[in-house]
Amino acid sequence: MKFLPAQITALLQNRETRRNLRLIRGFLGFLLALVVVYSVVFHFIMAAEGQRYSWVTGFYWTLTVMSTLGFGDITFHSDLGRVFSIVVLISGVVLLLILLPFTFIQFFYAPWLEAQSRRRAPRAIPPGTRDHVIVTHYDAVAISLVQRLADHGRPYWVLEPEVKRALDLHDAGVQVVVGERDEMETYRRLCAADAALVVVTGDDYENTNIAFTVRELTPRVPIVAVARAEDSVDILELAGASHVLHLPEMLGRSLARRTLGGETRVSVIGRFGELVIAEAPVTGTPLVGKSLRDGMLRQITGLTVVGLWERGSFRIPGPDDLIGPSSVLVLAGSEDQLARFDELTVIYNRPDAPVLVLGGGRVGRGVAAALRERGVPYRIVEKDPERIRDPETYILGSAADRTCLERAGIDEAGAVVVTTNDDATNIYLTIYCRRLRPDLHIVSRATLERNVSTLHRAGADFVMSYASMGANAVFNVLEKDDVVMLAEGLDVFRYPVPPALVGHPLAETRIREETGCSVVAVQAPEATTINPPADFVLPAAGEMILVGTTDAERAFVRKFGA
Repeated sequence: MKFLPAQITALLQNRETRRNLRLIRGFLGFLLALVVVYSVVFHFIMAAEGQRYSWVTGFYWTLTVMSTLGFGDITFHSDLGRVFSIVVLISGVVLLLILLPFTFIQFFYAPWLEAQSRRRAPRAIPPGTRDHVIVTHYDAVAISLVQRLADHGRPYWVLEPEVKRALDLHDAGVQVVVGERDEMETYRRLCAADAALVVVTGDDYENTNIAFTVRELTPRVPIVAVARAEDSVDILELAGASHVLHLPEMLGRSLARRTLGGETRVSVIGRFGELVIAEAPVTGTPLVGKSLRDGMLRQITGLTVVGLWERGSFRIPGPDDLIGPSSVLVLAGSEDQLARFDELTVIYNRPDAPVLVLGGGRVGRGVAAALRERGVPYRIVEKDPERIRDPETYILGSAADRTCLERAGIDEAGAVVVTTNDDATNIYLTIYCRRLRPDLHIVSRATLERNVSTLHRAGADFVMSYASMGANAVFNVLEKDDVVMLAEGLDVFRYPVPPALVGHPLAETRIREETGCSVVAVQAPEATTINPPADFVLPAAGEMILVGTTDAERAFVRKFGA
């Protein structure tokens, strides 16, 4: 209640509200005048009938009849009086029961509710705001990005032109501002000149317009734009985007890294100075059925197994964990150590086994390009004739048709990559391929994060979402860092050694036990220690490189963040 006077004061300052109040005052004045007239006429007719009443009684009779209460204690005896009563009754129904509520709602209550809504979905942020992130669209990428920004305590605002949707986002806990995306004044109200980053994730045409508008306002602020088409990359850069992310190609290459084939088995997925993070499927190698201790990987190659994937389930392995036929090892080490591992295991590859790419869209073509660079044979199954690029590598038909899959080589394929932009279709195809080939290595794309777990349950060995990859890439630009997404929900990231841990041996920090993250390297000014031992003392000016799930990373930031 203490905010009610302030709200009413703000409402009265609006020009349209003042006009509405004038209309309400005019209506109430007319109603009052009509009551006075009816009361006067009441006295004249009653006098003609020989009845005498006070003026107060006249007003009393008029209001009871107009409001349809009609107590009946005062009545006319003549036809003239009864006709007058009917006129008063009908006018009262129209004015008091219909027009008065409508007028009040239309000209006062509705504007007040709208003013309340505007307070919940503001059109500007506090003046002087700095180092914030402006997100122009609340799509799948933005949803993941906003969650990450909130976890790291970074201020952000989402731009939304529709008030109703803005209110829905506000009620969901999203920091939202109402405004048109192509107006320079909108970005002035968002303090874009002092922002840390502007993130543009709409279609390529709208992104070009927004980037150009923001760049006209300020030459300083970094702008990250998402490009759907490869041809749009140069145009977005010309429009003023500082960084252009061609996410379909990035996602396609990441999916291709998870496939088994060609002359190599190890896929490098991230570099941190001398430290290299890689993944290696062990299907068909002598490591299958052995524990990490018995496999003696560290003794033979010097590598550390920092993670173990098993049909979409990731865990930090112990020395006695068994390696299964579908296991994928996450390895940390140097280039020489990884080359040594590759020499020992690549002889078990089937370099002639094709990879099936289901879907010939932008992501599918990105997968094909990455496989072609690695020398891995592939076949793209596509049902749209207009997407056929090369009859030698494309199979025209539906991936849901077993005959089409057999023509593509499903029986001898080493892996299948599902790349359509419809999650329901991807789930369907994943289940179908898993039933046809229980031993098949299946990598799938997800558009929405909520479908990632469903794809894992459907039988996918790896799932990567468009949303998470985009959010990860944008966050890297913001932090000027290199957070590597190993797979959906699993990252390798760097973090300065927290002051509370400086000078303590790694074993005493209990980072792994309390957060789920594993320290795979420590970078100090004088040297980088890869796979530090338990008695390694954390330096004051060092950076830790950690691997962990998204939840583990959040737990680490909450516990040890500044």
